[in-house]
Amino acid sequence: MYAIVDIETTGGKYNEEGITEIAIYQYDGYKITDQFISLVNPEREIQPFVVNLTGINSNMLRNAPKFYEVAKRIVEITEDCIFVAHNSSFDYRILKTEFNRLGFPFKRKTLCTVELSKQLIPDMQSYSLGKLTRALGIPVSDRHRADGDAKATVKLFKLLLDKDIKKKIIKQSVKTEQRSKIASNLKSIIEELPQETGVYYIHNEQGEIIYIGKSNNIKKRITQHFTGSNSKSKKIRTLVASVSYERTGSELVALLKESEEIKKNKPILNRALRRTIFTHALYQFIDKHGYINLQIDKANRKEEPITTFTNRQSAKSFMFNIADTYELCQKLIGLYKTNSSCFKYEVKECNGACIQEESVEAYNKKIQALIQTYSYENKNMLIIDRGRFIDERSVVVIENGRFKGLGFFDLNHQINNPEVLLSLITPMTNNKDNQHIIQSYVRRNNKRLKIIKF
Repeated sequence: MYAIVDIETTGGKYNEEGITEIAIYQYDGYKITDQFISLVNPEREIQPFVVNLTGINSNMLRNAPKFYEVAKRIVEITEDCIFVAHNSSFDYRILKTEFNRLGFPFKRKTLCTVELSKQLIPDMQSYSLGKLTRALGIPVSDRHRADGDAKATVKLFKLLLDKDIKKKIIKQSVKTEQRSKIASNLKSIIEELPQETGVYYIHNEQGEIIYIGKSNNIKKRITQHFTGSNSKSKKIRTLVASVSYERTGSELVALLKESEEIKKNKPILNRALRRTIFTHALYQFIDKHGYINLQIDKANRKEEPITTFTNRQSAKSFMFNIADTYELCQKLIGLYKTNSSCFKYEVKECNGACIQEESVEAYNKKIQALIQTYSYENKNMLIIDRGRFIDERSVVVIENGRFKGLGFFDLNHQINNPEVLLSLITPMTNNKDNQHIIQSYVRRNNKRLKIIKF
């Protein structure tokens, strides 16, 4: 759990500033669970430059509560939370100073979104909240007011969580909560989980990730882990202290995150870095007559395949489907072995490429259309799918035929600005596993997905 904080002050000498406004959003990594926003009477003068910057003046604060009157609420909403702020050392110091004046020790673990942004979004021109959010297409209202800046920090922090492939933020959060011995009551873990699509992380008492998985129903899948009789389920039950998760909305995003994060985090209960998740691939070659032939083979050849498959059976099903869709010759795509015409020619469903009756140009044009659909070579494209919320979509970015990464955007917002969109995505590895995941998913969901070429 996180407490995302922004504070406006009077300005003045170091450690003599007073709070004029405070906003705190309690955030569970997915949604805001509580909030506190209030003007505060600092009982001292506000520096003129601060009045000009924030618009907050002494007249506005005359009837506002003094700090001691809101201190209890601040303690409650930040208790057992990691303190998050943009330049957290400033906001945390201000709060600690105010509590020290009351004789109360205020101590929280902190995270700074400036430092996190420099690590996870490198090479930005500026890391000030205003310039950074503007560059990332994050809307900000009431700049230099506590509520507006805190809301912007929530949105920025959500983006940083998405980009944190190694899950350092989640690990620290789990460790801070110290939910040890909870494995004796697995039911309490299950009750907190959503019945939604996403990636889940099983942690031990030290907060370390011991298993990563994905599911279209996280609660159901964790229940299966906790009740299963196989050796993996038994090990999970022995070691689990807590479960964290990320909703993704899109199954494609969940599959890609699961594959990437297993490789990055190397959880002890996941199979050794996950062996290659596809076994067969579709290749092309030109026969002596000039026709492009297709061939299913094991996915260990040097040349780049058109697309890949989890097993031979799924490859064969795909071949029968494209034979009908593109009116291809079964002989030339390896489904019918013969020295003469194929079976479909005999029943008048093949145009005769198998015996050179269909012209090379006409037949190869159909093959090229197939390749254009299922191969990403040299393509720039955005694959748009479901998001985590009603007004959000996910995007997977292919640039020059290479998988660049994924992210989320608001409807009719960042999608119209490719530069902003590319800064929002979480960069990912362009390996064969991820290429297979994308191609396989697009094959199965082609009619539903929105694909934008750029």
